[in-house]
Amino acid sequence: MAKPLTDSEKRKQISVRGLAGLGDVAEVRKSFNRHLHFTLVKDRNVATPRDYFFALAHTVRDHLVGRWIRTQQHYYERDPKRIYYLSLEFYMGRTLQNTMVNLGLQNACDEAIYQLGLDLEELEEIEEDAGLGNGGLGRLAACFLDSMATLGLAAYGYGIRYEFGIFNQKIVNGWQVEEADDWLRYGNPWEKARPEYMLPVHFYGRVEHTPDGVKWLDTQVVLAMPYDTPVPGYKNNTVNTMRLWSAKAPNDFKLQDFNVGDYIEAVLDRNLAENISRVLYPNDNFFEGKELRLKQEYFVVAATLQDIIRRFKSSKFGCRDPVRTCFETFPDKVAIQLNDTHPALSIPELMRILVDVEKVDWDKAWEITKKTCAYTNHTVLPEALERWPVSMFEKLLPRHLEIIYAINQRHLDHVAALFPGDVDRLRRMSVIEEGDCKRINMAHLCVIGSHAVNGVARIHSEIVKQSVFKDFYELEPEKFQNKTNGITPRRWLLLCNPGLADTIVEKIGEEFLTDLSQLKKLLPLVNDEAFIRDVAKVKQENKLKFSAFLEKEYKVKINPSSMFDVHVKRIHEYKRQLLNCLHVITLYNRIKRDPAKAFVPRTVMIGGKAAPGYHMAKLIIKLVTSIGDVVNHDPVVGDRLKVIFLENYRVSLAEKVIPAADLSQQISTAGTEASGTGNMKFMLNGALTIGTMDGANVEMAEEAGAENLFIFGLRVEDVEALDRKGYNAREYYDRLPELKQAVDQISSGFFSPKEPDCFKDVVNMLMHHDRTPRGGPRRSSGISPARASSPVTGLSRSMRGRSGAWSPPTCRSRPPTFPGTRRTLPWRDQRAFVFLLTLHLLFSPSTLPAAGGPCFSEYHVSRRGRGGQGGFERAGQRRNVLEVLLVSCKGSQS
Repeated sequence: MAKPLTDSEKRKQISVRGLAGLGDVAEVRKSFNRHLHFTLVKDRNVATPRDYFFALAHTVRDHLVGRWIRTQQHYYERDPKRIYYLSLEFYMGRTLQNTMVNLGLQNACDEAIYQLGLDLEELEEIEEDAGLGNGGLGRLAACFLDSMATLGLAAYGYGIRYEFGIFNQKIVNGWQVEEADDWLRYGNPWEKARPEYMLPVHFYGRVEHTPDGVKWLDTQVVLAMPYDTPVPGYKNNTVNTMRLWSAKAPNDFKLQDFNVGDYIEAVLDRNLAENISRVLYPNDNFFEGKELRLKQEYFVVAATLQDIIRRFKSSKFGCRDPVRTCFETFPDKVAIQLNDTHPALSIPELMRILVDVEKVDWDKAWEITKKTCAYTNHTVLPEALERWPVSMFEKLLPRHLEIIYAINQRHLDHVAALFPGDVDRLRRMSVIEEGDCKRINMAHLCVIGSHAVNGVARIHSEIVKQSVFKDFYELEPEKFQNKTNGITPRRWLLLCNPGLADTIVEKIGEEFLTDLSQLKKLLPLVNDEAFIRDVAKVKQENKLKFSAFLEKEYKVKINPSSMFDVHVKRIHEYKRQLLNCLHVITLYNRIKRDPAKAFVPRTVMIGGKAAPGYHMAKLIIKLVTSIGDVVNHDPVVGDRLKVIFLENYRVSLAEKVIPAADLSQQISTAGTEASGTGNMKFMLNGALTIGTMDGANVEMAEEAGAENLFIFGLRVEDVEALDRKGYNAREYYDRLPELKQAVDQISSGFFSPKEPDCFKDVVNMLMHHDRTPRGGPRRSSGISPARASSPVTGLSRSMRGRSGAWSPPTCRSRPPTFPGTRRTLPWRDQRAFVFLLTLHLLFSPSTLPAAGGPCFSEYHVSRRGRGGQGGFERAGQRRNVLEVLLVSCKGSQS
């Protein structure tokens, strides 16, 4: 007798009666040809590879549509609490392969495409990345959408349909050059325009207080056109929706200009109105850019809240007549999660709708708003916390400024009652920052207007409580919580590393793809030589494949048997790519100093984009490429060290490099990286981690055992102590000969002989401006005690985190040995051992030496002692990092 379904399982059940099956190869082939002929109006004589991609995309989309409609019907019939994830970034990447994986269509499509004489991988490579994000913030949002659909939650993602996403990065003469990312130029087969749900968004105007209430008059109107994209869950028939808004000028926009004959002026103004959704996060170095960004933030908020309220008022699918008129139950049916401060205007906008439009009493409206909204903080860097000039609000959103003033006044009255006479506290906790230019602190607005505030890693959440929002935590400690970030294992294991996923599935089944705690079932296999060989074979295949990709795309030939040392993320001083550069230079100098000495071959790969206006980040990219030019062409070095800058790093490139990596660099200054998710992606694919005790690294180290990661450098409290004491770069420069040599080489033009002064700003920053008095992002960005000489890095000194003094070497340089023997292994034979070690580290803490950690360059490791609870990804499961939501249908968190 079958077990009864749980409530959770019932929620995930979507009826698929009458829909086409997913495994019918003949049906896929037939649908492909039908779309080629009738959708694209082509035949095989004139069709291009892109036509074939679109035919396949429409074929896969056909299998989505029925489930998409059934899912929405299911939600309207059951009327569950709905989750609305508001984010100005959704870094989705490519959709075709992810959709096939989640639907279970990949094998059928692969066979059908093969029978048609085509190659599925070649078609997948044609798809444009949907790069609607700058980095981790947007990629996290994309992972959450996948996670919520897989959990069967009634969730919606809301954002902006940028015409141009994150720029394409080109490297010209070593410098970053930005090119527009016209990702929609060929069309988007996954989206569906919904003009019937187009909504007005108001800007500018004036506020009038009347006996009937407050009116916002004489506004400029821009229309928000929704485009829906399906988000399938993993093999559960649930297909949720990501709705992105595109700005359209109304047909009567400045019609008076036409009437007086100024046609050109009217058309130009119309284009300006539509610029709101033109570009992802325009450069805000200029005032116009700032205003456009604020317009973007209000645009997505205003359109989304109108849509949410329309759906709240409707009781069944397709019903346009309002049914609910009482907003008492609004927080029971609606959860709004604010992904950072960008959607912060949701709070005053919801208040405006409730008070001005729906005529709800202020106090009741405020209670509803607080119960509905929750806020995720993503940064502790002061410059990343948004502060908008009051003068800009006064012009652009006059009614919202009044509401913010009212919210702030009531908030300060409450604080004053609890802390009488503490004027400084009132100043610190105010939403309005006084000064020459009065500003609105959007983070304070989010904290005040939300029922829950979370950081994205435990260490980050503690910093949020004890530093960033210390006064607010003292006021309402119950509001603050932690939700460590996570990743979707479907994209970041099953999709990007199918060989490893299949190897694991053969041993423990598929449950781990929706519950990563199931990976603990691999513990009994750590001594299974056949399994270890299979895993090692997958790693080497991934490295060979990526090496071929680099040779084809970058015209660089590398040694696939070398250690792949990977550092990929946004280029920023606090992420310390510069620190990695100093290490590479040191390795280079050691090889040159003693060419006869045995060195483990290493290929260093650094990738990421610098913000267009960020001079220092762009200079760091130039330094990386310049180091590569010298190192890669030095015959003395040969294949022992290569330096490659991965141009135009994006989601689809991450899916290639992560499965091939041996070493993952996560080396931000402690206390600056909120969480990081790249660390999890690399570890899930079998890479070892070198990093600081920052972000999610802390929890990874706790779960896997700190001895199983290569941890180095100062802790958060040490960094704070150094801030108070004062940081003197010259002290370290004078004390460490290898460091001095590396800095002098940069300064003297060794890596830029045609432009000797090219990197003077880098050296100046290192020597004089590496730390700011407030401990900002520049701290320890290079000349730092924090770059330990982890055994992985091969530096000969390691740092005692507490004392700040250099200790003797923790690892002697000696040839690699196989565990349990004294036999030296050549690097090509270490590949299997790398993975044996990797799985061992991933799935069970070992008895590796505690002092300084194991030597990656020597592999003198004991395989004895399998005790202990193991598995990094258990860390994720314990805190629900990888599958749990920021949200709860019970309303406790968004």
